[in-house]
Amino acid sequence: MTEEFDIVICGGGLVGASVAIALGDLPLKIALVEAVPPEQSGESSFDERSIALSRSSKAILQTLGVWPELESDAWPIDQIHVSEKGRFGTALLDAQQQGVNHLGHVIKSRILGPGLWRALNEKPAITVFCPARVVEVSRQGESSAVTLDSGEQLTAKLLVVADGARSAIREQLGVSANNRSYEQAAIIGNVQVDKKHAGHVAYERFTGEGPLAVLPGADGVYTFVLTRETAQVDATMALEDEAMLELLQETFGFRLGRFRQIGKRFSYPLYLTKTEALTAPGAVIIGNAAHGLHPVAGQGFNLGLRDAATLAELIAEQVAEGVFGSRNEALQAAYAEWRARDQRNVVAFTDGLIRGFGAGGRAAGALRGIGLLGFDVLPAAKRELARHTMGVGGRSTKLARGLLLDGSS
Repeated sequence: MTEEFDIVICGGGLVGASVAIALGDLPLKIALVEAVPPEQSGESSFDERSIALSRSSKAILQTLGVWPELESDAWPIDQIHVSEKGRFGTALLDAQQQGVNHLGHVIKSRILGPGLWRALNEKPAITVFCPARVVEVSRQGESSAVTLDSGEQLTAKLLVVADGARSAIREQLGVSANNRSYEQAAIIGNVQVDKKHAGHVAYERFTGEGPLAVLPGADGVYTFVLTRETAQVDATMALEDEAMLELLQETFGFRLGRFRQIGKRFSYPLYLTKTEALTAPGAVIIGNAAHGLHPVAGQGFNLGLRDAATLAELIAEQVAEGVFGSRNEALQAAYAEWRARDQRNVVAFTDGLIRGFGAGGRAAGALRGIGLLGFDVLPAAKRELARHTMGVGGRSTKLARGLLLDGSS
């Protein structure tokens, strides 16, 4: 039996769920296919990883009606402090200086993911197939045919590929991706700091062994993201709690006082993924299926959410004009043109940070110190980086501006 849909979204992670919600009030029939139920947090994207939500991402979630439920579990970022271990010079981005109340927020993936799923389950237009896997994708005339592992078959006027950096569906569509391993892994966990030092400051500290991000949270419980070379990961993960606390303290310093307690740690390998195309016949590729980033600047989900907001807006415009499903090539071209620059800039920014701060030698280190000092006293440069960090540079979507997508003409 074959069931017909206007849109089939392959992947119900954070970005896939977001685009489903954004499309959920349009007069369309939508299917979302996800392999792992969201409640299985240990096996999906809804785990202990913390996400640094940009100001733009918070605005999109607010427009989608998701933010009110999430806000109590999100912690604001009012400042971002950047430094390099063993070098002079620091840089500080400050919300007040940028004329905003917050630069962004921190939230756990395991909070954000189920929150998104509760919202999409309230959309009658969305049919969820979960747990289910897409085993085959093919073209049938002007439609895409999707076969699930259950044997069910779905057809779609448009296929949205959101199944992650190792996207099997992207490969089936004949779109290749360049994957470059950083030969590193991120080790993440929670750490308790002295409460008198706790606040709303996010820290990015670069070291010779890799960057360390320390993100603020409630009651002095911060989240750390420690990057280590692949060969060091097993030994680092095997450290006893006291030894791990000492490593974090020695790496970070005492800006937050003494680290007192540490939680369970997780690790995952780091890759840079860049797809060679954002579209395929009858399909659009979004989120990590299009771009997988190093977590150094916390831009991965923010970039993917802008993908989702852009695609939803373009689909809504076609629905309003009564041409959705008949002008896929125009939709795909508009999407690729809109998203290419933002994706290229963010990839270059995050990869450049790793390459730049990874360069060895006294001269390189001294230049970085001078650069951080110079940056800290140049308002124009700070404004530009702050806009980039807040996700408000470039062309803004309707959802980021608080405008709903209703598909009406």
